[in-house]
Amino acid sequence: MNAIAKSWPGTGVTEIPYWVYTDKDVYESELDRIWYGDHWLYAGLEAEVPEVGSYRTTTLGERQVIVVRSAEDQISVLENRCRHRGVQICQARSGKLDGITCPYHQWSYALDGALQGVPFRRGIKGKGGMSRDFSPADHGLLRLEVEVVNGVIWASFSDKTPPFRQYLGERLWKSYERIVSGRRLRVVGYNRQLIPANWKLVIENIRDPYHGALLHVFLPTFGLFRPDQASEMRMDETGRHGSLMSLPALDHAGGGEDITRDLAVDASLQLADKRLIEAVKELEGSETLGSCCVFPSVIFLQQVNALQIRHIIPKGADGCELVWTHFGFAEDDEEMRQRRIRHGNLFGPGGLVSVDDSEVLAMAQRGFKMAEESGTATVRMGTGGRENTNEGHMATESGIRGLYQYYREVMGL
Repeated sequence: MNAIAKSWPGTGVTEIPYWVYTDKDVYESELDRIWYGDHWLYAGLEAEVPEVGSYRTTTLGERQVIVVRSAEDQISVLENRCRHRGVQICQARSGKLDGITCPYHQWSYALDGALQGVPFRRGIKGKGGMSRDFSPADHGLLRLEVEVVNGVIWASFSDKTPPFRQYLGERLWKSYERIVSGRRLRVVGYNRQLIPANWKLVIENIRDPYHGALLHVFLPTFGLFRPDQASEMRMDETGRHGSLMSLPALDHAGGGEDITRDLAVDASLQLADKRLIEAVKELEGSETLGSCCVFPSVIFLQQVNALQIRHIIPKGADGCELVWTHFGFAEDDEEMRQRRIRHGNLFGPGGLVSVDDSEVLAMAQRGFKMAEESGTATVRMGTGGRENTNEGHMATESGIRGLYQYYREVMGL
């Protein structure tokens, strides 16, 4: 891998150079070192490929793959590229197949990617065809490493990536298992959005509790979140993964510090339909918000009864796609399904909360372009980086510092 012709300012991570969000060479190196390196990437849910032959196409980094149930007890993740002339084989987002056939020259593959047929392999009437040393076993579709964990499909382009639980780390396992515990899942719906901002900003955003009640004024206005409520920020030992947890907001009437003085809360506002925020307890613990960000590609999120998977697809240095999978559990009744839809709309890309994030990240990207070679972003709230792996407050940016400690190591910066 080529070295990056850039110098990180200083030895720490309290100043993040703007060029990590804008430089095309840095982005290309990220694809090689991170997305196609020794990392697990979110590929989908078992529930999305329920029967043999069921498939979905998705994108990991910039490479499109086919996620297919290749046998009753096997899921394969295959690069969506014929080994003959490189043609993208599957065009639909989902469907069902008996086999995989390239539309160009009809090379055919089994559901696990093994090459099964090559038209005119022996030539026509003894003329032409493949040479005798052509081996179908060497020309199957590129197969990624796959691990299915609690109904979630993980894939890696590297055979050196450690087992998923080891990769995630025990500090983050509880956060992951709380949201996807192994209960059978059911997809509620999808959203897709393009964000004109670097993919790392999406990860930073979910690991940044500092902005929660300041940007998302809806949350403290209607009692869903206050910055002084009981909370916890966790990181794994490497700093690359992180999670946030919040317990229910307390009644602060009757004294104590008025934390709302720093918030733009209008107490006169009322909801016309309070079902928008009404929730029932269903997961372990009393958290009203729980997240698990698995570097580099995905965020698992619980907000009231909205359960979401936000899958990040990088699209150049200055853009990304965010695919939202809203899910519930197989045993959900219709009342719960409708509640999840309401909450999913509230916390979805066009909702009264999450729309703030995509807008402000685009603003940040535009700001970086103004001084991309000399500017730096300051992340000094709280103390420590990944060495401070368990904080019980929201006035911190240590989750971002921990992320960039790992980022500098893997990127050689």
